[in-house]
Amino acid sequence: MKKPVVAFICVHNSCRSQMAEALGRHLAGDVFVSVSAGTETKPQINQDAVRLMKDRYHIDMEAEGQHSKLLDEITCVDVVVTMGCNVNCPFLSCKMREDWGLDDPTGQPDEVFMDTMTKIEEKILDLKARLR
Repeated sequence: MKKPVVAFICVHNSCRSQMAEALGRHLAGDVFVSVSAGTETKPQINQDAVRLMKDRYHIDMEAEGQHSKLLDEITCVDVVVTMGCNVNCPFLSCKMREDWGLDDPTGQPDEVFMDTMTKIEEKILDLKARLR
């Protein structure tokens, strides 16, 4: 059976959506395929997110090939998860859509990033259970 594709969407696809893509692959790769994209891009993934994901989960997002992507670079999406960008995301055809309402930790202390990671981890595990 084909695994559903879950797209994590954020404005710049550089922080929250990248962490969600990596954690989705790490924690729920047996249930769904994780991708991420944004309405704009950044030259690189947020370096605090890269550092803290390595420290906490031993996931090197850059070594795994993750990079900031535009929405038109992803296709055939089953589930769209917006991170809480407070912007109107363009329409992506999907079977299920939800918003996780997460604040962007960019520029905040490590504790704020860690809190955001914990919330993403909890939401990934919940989504995994619902899609199973």
